[in-house]
Amino acid sequence: MTDTTDIAPGGVAVTRRRSVRDRNGAEGGARGGDRPAGRRRAGPPRSWRHSPLRRITPWLFLAAPLALLITFTYVPVASMISYSFTDWDGVSPDRENVGFDNYVQIFTRPELFRVFFVSGYYLAASVVQIAVALYFAVILSFNLKFRNFFKGILFFPYLINGVAIGFVFLYFFQDGGTLDSVLSWFGVSNDHPWLGDPTSANISLAGVSVWRFTGLNFVLFLGAIQSIPGELYEAAELDGAGRWKQFRHIIAPGMKPVISLSVILAISGSLSVFEIPYIMTGGATGTQTFVIQTIKLAFQFNKTGLASAAAVVLLLIILLITWIQRRLVPDDKVDLV
Repeated sequence: MTDTTDIAPGGVAVTRRRSVRDRNGAEGGARGGDRPAGRRRAGPPRSWRHSPLRRITPWLFLAAPLALLITFTYVPVASMISYSFTDWDGVSPDRENVGFDNYVQIFTRPELFRVFFVSGYYLAASVVQIAVALYFAVILSFNLKFRNFFKGILFFPYLINGVAIGFVFLYFFQDGGTLDSVLSWFGVSNDHPWLGDPTSANISLAGVSVWRFTGLNFVLFLGAIQSIPGELYEAAELDGAGRWKQFRHIIAPGMKPVISLSVILAISGSLSVFEIPYIMTGGATGTQTFVIQTIKLAFQFNKTGLASAAAVVLLLIILLITWIQRRLVPDDKVDLV
């Protein structure tokens, strides 16, 4: 700091303090505002938005999942399609190209295509399980006693391993087993084996699938119902709407996307049933499904090319049914508010 004395009008001395910085600035201004050589004003720091690393960071995170997806999904599917045009036993290094002969056999040999009719039992069972799951989801969405307890009971079967369920129900349906013992308590005698003929065996196996997968649909439906704003129910009750009108005008429209998803899962699941019939009957007594037949063609009869063609046909059927379902019931956005 420096002191300067100025003479004001009237002869009064006025002392002013002036900093060296101000003086230097004034002198610099007097010199035309030139800055010392080599000293330039630093620009703003470079933003992360414009950094090249920002552009490649998402791909770095996606690299591992994409590599796993391509390796274990798309590459096997491409290999399966290529095998379907060959007459290969799965072991020999030589593969004879037969064109579309495997696909012709699937559609012309009745014993290969007949197994699709077994899926009708499981498709009917899927309709039952969707209806049961929808009923309990609507009932337990309201304020009832012990509703959390019943939610756990309904969802618990889905948590059990499918192989364990197969062995449990194998003893349940055997002659003189659990089911026959329970029926005998009510004076009902049954001399007909539950797994002895195609009709009763397929109905029994489809019933097991209902018991197992109802919990999955129940959780999906319950989540969809709970996502509906509660203000809509309060407004409906103030307007005098009962449970049925609430379900028809509030719950059903809000659950439309989830019901559509459940239908797709039910159809694809009924066409690709494997665990329960394979464990309980091994495909005997007319319970052989399309997947069981495909596995036997590949590993028991060493017809990997024909089995691959069957797998491709199953994939195309599921994709076609999904496309038709999407066209008939489009997944529109439901705006309830």
